[in-house]
Amino acid sequence: MNKDDIFQLFGRHVSSGKVQFFREAGLDFIFGRREGVRIYDIDGSRELYDCHCNGGVFNLGHRHPELVEALRQALERYDIGNHHFVSEQRARLAAQLTGLAPGDLQYAIFASGGGEAIDTAIKIARGATGRRQIISAKGGYHGHTGYALAAGDAKFRDPFLAASPDFTQVPFNDPEAIEAALSAETAAVIMETIPATIGMLQPDEGYFRAVRELCTRNGTLLIIDEVQSGLGRTGTLWAIEQFDCEPDIMVTAKGLSGGLYPIAATLISAELEKLFHRDPFVHISTFGGAELGCVVASKVLEISASADFLAQVQQLSVFFSSGLEKIRLAASPHLQEIRQRGLMTGLKFAHPDLGPAMARACFEAGLLCVFSGNDTSVLQFLPPLIISEEEAAEILQRLGNAIALAQDMLS
Repeated sequence: MNKDDIFQLFGRHVSSGKVQFFREAGLDFIFGRREGVRIYDIDGSRELYDCHCNGGVFNLGHRHPELVEALRQALERYDIGNHHFVSEQRARLAAQLTGLAPGDLQYAIFASGGGEAIDTAIKIARGATGRRQIISAKGGYHGHTGYALAAGDAKFRDPFLAASPDFTQVPFNDPEAIEAALSAETAAVIMETIPATIGMLQPDEGYFRAVRELCTRNGTLLIIDEVQSGLGRTGTLWAIEQFDCEPDIMVTAKGLSGGLYPIAATLISAELEKLFHRDPFVHISTFGGAELGCVVASKVLEISASADFLAQVQQLSVFFSSGLEKIRLAASPHLQEIRQRGLMTGLKFAHPDLGPAMARACFEAGLLCVFSGNDTSVLQFLPPLIISEEEAAEILQRLGNAIALAQDMLS
């Protein structure tokens, strides 16, 4: 099929709104070949560095050869398995995950995606505490399903009548606001370590320590959402490691899939696992922890947790920090702030129209980037964690070209 036929078919049977949006924006790109850090238009007309990475799904690039080989070998023996029964692959991955997790998280409950895993975390918090109230960050995002949707921003919640008096939002980075919102009915506080949809806000040094202390004092559980910030993205395996804070529950997804097989996990303590002793089938997920996905995720963890890999991410972080600061100075006053931790970066511009303009300009300059949904003045900048320094230099050059183009577009 040619590109126009694909757009028409997609518009008739998948989403007419998306087709209209991308055509009006001049983004007529359809994913064709994809390898490593690059993606190619289906007609071969355009090559882009993937600096969106689908929110971290492609931390290790597209079709990483070790992950592809792991899946290929797994297909010779396994399928998704049966979620009701004991599984060697789920057991091995759970032991690997919890062995790398912060604090005392000894159990993994698997899901097929991040929203489902967040729903699971909130279910457990409510079931374990006997309380209903959940506190989250204004402008935050935890997924498009059930409880995850209720914990997120009104933009995604209100069209589906998912608002609930049991869910309260407070400003990020404001422990006093959390303290004021806490009550005897608060089951959990849930926070992204680096909230991407708000615009990659960086936590103050003592913020998560303060939240941890408030939760402990109130008998409230702390859920940390590492769906985007985890698996090496910030230079440590988990971003929360950098803030002297141990969560009661932690969620990982996106990058755990290696971009090849959907899988997510909710990590909990042995104390919380007791919730399932009376009925271990009270929570199930047909596709959660599919055995094929477990094999891929295990290889993802093996790569992402290695000291050499994390050192490379930290080295690239320094390289990008220097290059981005030069770009900021050259683009002043339009580019106001670099919000960076590891290779998780938000570029804060002076005007809310500049985020969308930059996404379009990046496309023209050979980069795939998106703007933050709840702060359109921020461009999300998430290069793959496997890029070379030479590729990083080329990405920075293309980013500089995109800023110049965006300024021309707006003027």
